[in-house]
Amino acid sequence: MRGASPLLALVCLAAAPMGAGAATVCAASATPLAFGAVAGNAAVDVDGTVTVGCQTLGVALLSTVRVRMCLNIGAGSGGPGQLTPRRMTSVAGDPLQFQIYRDPARVQIWGDNAASTAPTPRNVDFEYLVLLLGATYSTTVSMHGRVPAQPALAAGSYSSQFAGADTRLDYRYSEPVLGVVNYPASCTSGGSGGGSVTFPFAVSAPVPNRCTVTSVTPLAFGTVPGRVAAGVDQAATLQFNCTGRTAWTVGLDNGTHASGTTRRMRLGTAGTSYVTYELYNDPARTQRWGATAGTGGMTGTGTGLNQSLQIYGRVPGNQTVPAGTYQDTIQVTITY
Repeated sequence: MRGASPLLALVCLAAAPMGAGAATVCAASATPLAFGAVAGNAAVDVDGTVTVGCQTLGVALLSTVRVRMCLNIGAGSGGPGQLTPRRMTSVAGDPLQFQIYRDPARVQIWGDNAASTAPTPRNVDFEYLVLLLGATYSTTVSMHGRVPAQPALAAGSYSSQFAGADTRLDYRYSEPVLGVVNYPASCTSGGSGGGSVTFPFAVSAPVPNRCTVTSVTPLAFGTVPGRVAAGVDQAATLQFNCTGRTAWTVGLDNGTHASGTTRRMRLGTAGTSYVTYELYNDPARTQRWGATAGTGGMTGTGTGLNQSLQIYGRVPGNQTVPAGTYQDTIQVTITY
């Protein structure tokens, strides 16, 4: 019997590409925007940073990951829904306007793409090479803050919290294995995957108690012919500005040429003759204006706008002195 010849089967093994996709996870964190002291008469600027980073786990083959992200910043807690301008508030509920910009020139407001009419978010695109064991990548984005000049500020510590829905990093990524890959269509669609995370931060600014004298008119008693037989009355106006809610006391010293507590004007620059006079805080000229609240100094609370006080002066009669020009200098002190 003739035996059958064995058939040798040739098995061809074709190498098929293996998937190398791996999850990419991104996160972000932000530094506070802490403004220096705000007086209201000039803009105050400060910069901060948002650090964004992505991590891709190990892959079977070398790969380039491309990420497209949008950094969204909302209104903050100081003024929900209010982006232009944003607002901080004090414990007392007083407002302080500020803004966050995407550019150093502070022209492009940093917004949120949740509303079509809102300023736009900050967009960031980047790519990085992923080795077999994985890779990480990080970069920083600058925030540019400004408190503009604004009148009638009230003293206090102001803040706005950006948390929850007020910060959002939306991102999508593409993880190719071979060939050229494009960036995802947007930070919320396309690519291999993506997500959304928050990057909370705080904005703060102090408005200190502050008072400044803006103007004082001279107290001129005029010309008296001969002896000072009868009293001469005149008034001056003091204008000053104190931040809102600032308690103040306006005091007047006894002048350069006083004798004890008696105010005096002196003849010339080195004379020995004097004319006595007095300053009062009421039109009836019964309440002497002194240096402290307990000695007739005027008290009140700042409004953030100019305030004014009248200084009532009187030269009493029955003074016989040589002819000439008599002067004195009064120091105005605002204690707050």
